[in-house]
Amino acid sequence: MKISESEVALFPKECLCKLEHDKNQLVIGLPLEKQLIEKRLALTPEAVKILTDNGHTVLLETDAGLGINYTDYKFLQNGATVVENKKEVFQADIVLKIMPPTPTEVDFLKENATIFSLLQLANYPPKSIPKLIKKKINAIAYELIADSRGNFPIVNSLCEIEGSAAIQIASELLSNTNGGKGILLGGLPGVSPTEVVILGAGVAGTIAARAALALGAFVKVFDDDIYKLREIQNELGRTLYTSNLHPNVLNTVLKTADVVIGSLRYINGNRHYMVPESFIKEMKKGAVIIDLSVDQGGCFETSYCDFEANGSIYEKYGVLHHCVPNISSRVARTVSIAMSNILVPMILNIGELGGITDKIKNDIGFRHGVYLFNGKLVNSPIAEHFNLKANDINLYLSAF
Repeated sequence: MKISESEVALFPKECLCKLEHDKNQLVIGLPLEKQLIEKRLALTPEAVKILTDNGHTVLLETDAGLGINYTDYKFLQNGATVVENKKEVFQADIVLKIMPPTPTEVDFLKENATIFSLLQLANYPPKSIPKLIKKKINAIAYELIADSRGNFPIVNSLCEIEGSAAIQIASELLSNTNGGKGILLGGLPGVSPTEVVILGAGVAGTIAARAALALGAFVKVFDDDIYKLREIQNELGRTLYTSNLHPNVLNTVLKTADVVIGSLRYINGNRHYMVPESFIKEMKKGAVIIDLSVDQGGCFETSYCDFEANGSIYEKYGVLHHCVPNISSRVARTVSIAMSNILVPMILNIGELGGITDKIKNDIGFRHGVYLFNGKLVNSPIAEHFNLKANDINLYLSAF
């Protein structure tokens, strides 16, 4: 709250002091991710400057920005404090990670701190949860944060990037250079177009379909939501083939597919459709499967991801499987810019409201992203995944 000079005389000094301290100055930590393939960072130097100009402190672990081609010096120029000790970064009020927190990283957190990260349940260390609970941590999943219109801004941005990247990857895997059949993804006069099947008409599926159509491919989209199928066809045109997830129809279509992209997301809904192994056996040799949902358990029965090796690319039944999580990390700088655009206003608002608890109380969409509040599990699907119990967050908010 701001007051003009003419109004100062109307306020007692005690009231003025309270107004000055209503805005909470936050300490924000940006750690270096452990995984070699993970290059993304939650904030760019430009984003850091906005936060520091507003009185907040940003702690950057040394070399954390190299994955998006920014040096420590660039962050220093924009107001960040660069530290070599990882423990110091995790002593911040708010820690902005990309990957789920490891047990060691949780040990570094101070009590009652807040940590943001991707959820990635298939890769979430089970031992981290009891440690987070014991330290009374507020844990927030990027995938679950909603806006005032009920959309999921961060996960939608990541899905847009992944949908586009999936077509690039498919093109690479079909080429001779990478051991593929040696065909061009798309179509040419006198040459049959590549057949691309996309499972899921969400954001990633829509972007992938648009990119494949632009190259001249014959695209077929499957989903169990008729409204999403209607939306994607209205957006991309009647030349797009759409179908509900009828097993017999899908089985027939997969037999002639050159590329199959799985983008069925389960984290924000109850869909658990998985393509059975018997369907994969009947696909033609040299076809390519790209599983964009592998970090959530995958949507193909033959999908397998070695998270320790940062993903798996292998052949099964003559079909090349690309089961690599976080493929948006291939364009890490783009991701960091997109995330910064969403996170900076969010963090500024947290400071203006007085802290994370006030943000959770006042913003229903933001509250949707919270799965641990003051160490209490408040998200039922996540609790069920770890065989734990959860309660409604509103039961706890009244006590704060």
